[in-house]
Amino acid sequence: MTEPASGSRRYLALYFPFLPAARRRIARRLSPDDGRPLAFLVKLKGALRIAAVDQRARALGLTPGLAFADARARVPELASEALDEGADAAWLTRLAEGCDRYTPMVALDLPDGLILDVTGCSHLLGGEAGLAGDIRTRLARLGMSVRAAFAGTPDAARALVRYGSDEGEDVRPLPVEALELDPEATTALRRAGLVTIGDLAIRPMAGLAARFGMAAATALRRLLGDETRPIDPRRAPPPVLVERRFAEPIARTEDALHAVGELVGEAAQELEKRGEGGRAFAATLFRCDGFAPRLTIETGRPSRDPALIVRLLRERIDSLADPLDPGFGYDMVRLAVLHSEPLAASQFEMAGEERPDADLAALVDRLAVRLGADRVIRLKPYDSHIPERAQVAVEAVAPASPWPASKGDEPPLRPLFLLDPPEPVQVVAEVPDGPPRRFRRHGAWHEVHRAEGPERIAAEWWRRRHGHRPGQGGLTRDYYRIEDKEGRRFWLFRHGLYGEKADPGWYLHGLFA
Repeated sequence: MTEPASGSRRYLALYFPFLPAARRRIARRLSPDDGRPLAFLVKLKGALRIAAVDQRARALGLTPGLAFADARARVPELASEALDEGADAAWLTRLAEGCDRYTPMVALDLPDGLILDVTGCSHLLGGEAGLAGDIRTRLARLGMSVRAAFAGTPDAARALVRYGSDEGEDVRPLPVEALELDPEATTALRRAGLVTIGDLAIRPMAGLAARFGMAAATALRRLLGDETRPIDPRRAPPPVLVERRFAEPIARTEDALHAVGELVGEAAQELEKRGEGGRAFAATLFRCDGFAPRLTIETGRPSRDPALIVRLLRERIDSLADPLDPGFGYDMVRLAVLHSEPLAASQFEMAGEERPDADLAALVDRLAVRLGADRVIRLKPYDSHIPERAQVAVEAVAPASPWPASKGDEPPLRPLFLLDPPEPVQVVAEVPDGPPRRFRRHGAWHEVHRAEGPERIAAEWWRRRHGHRPGQGGLTRDYYRIEDKEGRRFWLFRHGLYGEKADPGWYLHGLFA
């Protein structure tokens, strides 16, 4: 296996030819095996066809795409079950998580493969041969058979691993099926005497595109390395990533968490150099059997406080339904800062205490970790003059936005809490467009002592539609701040002007404290 030139990108394609069968066998490891060949079926155009087989069925000549009736005629003892695409995809995702130990750039190649961008990573295991050998060894322990191939483009690596041998990176001997065109185009190529990628490579690209379509020309350029497309990794590379490998697996989760705590300190130093703080962190504990549990936390504001981050990670572990199982031990731990934001030096009060909102932020972080970020919410200002739309509920750990500042010691112009929906009231006014003189609520009449207003709010024209209930827009509103003779204060509005509606209704939208 040749090593790449400095500066070139390298990709590793992994292909699991018997993934459904291996997943089923691992899930039912304690169940007896009847020794029969097995096929996984899907229904296509009203007929059952084979989608995947196990090694025994493959050895008997059964391949995907074969009609199930024909397969049973050839192999009467053939066992079958429906293909579970969801379970296979979940298992492939779990394998991808295990491959995160080699590179953060891991992409799913559904339904039965992975593609890794291993640029600059293979030297950690003695080169590409060592990297491929380590992957095969770990997957073999798990009970997975795998093929691996390296190339300078993801398409070439994928073609080599599925249509070629494990050795060599020359795509020219590969069959034209490696282009993965539709069956009609592949048949047309073979009828034209073009059997291998090399047969196509020596012909003018324009002629191939004109005769067999642009898809064939594009696929050929990607295999030959004349054109490339980046992979779509499961997770974007984090801005800060630190990890620690152990010479021997450690069997205690507590020891792994201690190592994570040290990594948090390293990440905090890197964040401080950048003038940033982390908003989301992920600790991954890589077990030597390939499983990699991942602990994710978020904070309500940027932080690079190691004690806070470690405390939240422990809170996250305490909230797990199932405790962490070290299995045969952890041989690597990693901490990633998933999202960071600018963070200046903390401001302390004269007495040495931090700002008063620090305790509230810490409480929000702990609740979000224990209960789930989607279960702890707060209100965030929203740019709308419609009162009930002037704020929205968001996750409490979402980035904060400042609320409009109050004007000195003036009383609030709007109540802190709104009624939803607004409550209909009966109003008596001296003139149709004037303020209320009396209003009736819950059967009791209130005499108006003082009224301020109106505060006129026009409807959002882009939301105008018929059949609105009050509070959903459509008509102009005139708001009044009302104080009755007992000193109670109300926020009332007339829903509609007399030019818009024959008899506008009145509603109570909130109560002042």
